[in-house]
Amino acid sequence: MTIKRFEDLECWKEARILVQSIYDITRSSECRKDLRLCTQIQAAATSVMANIAEGFIRNSDKEFRQFLFVSMSSAAEVQSHLYVALDQKYISQSQFEKVYEQAKKTSRIISGLIKYLRLKQTK
Repeated sequence: MTIKRFEDLECWKEARILVQSIYDITRSSECRKDLRLCTQIQAAATSVMANIAEGFIRNSDKEFRQFLFVSMSSAAEVQSHLYVALDQKYISQSQFEKVYEQAKKTSRIISGLIKYLRLKQTK
């Protein structure tokens, strides 16, 4: 099956869930009091999703891989910001774990896609 739209990519779908989770916790938690942190974590999460889409549309596996690496870096940034939110008691341990795992899952899928694109290139 050939994927013709970035919306069909599993990693983009998972990144979308990550973004929604981040917006949920920043909208409904003590995090709102820390506007800078809220803005940073929202930007990092949306960057995960946006870089997958932007890389996909480039029509070059090499460029796509570069954007996927940026996307994975943004997912790690989300995870790091989550520690700040947890340490400042803006979010609960269970909220932290749920969103952290979503970022991890998204990164794993992105990593798999990078590996696939590398193998495809060597064929």
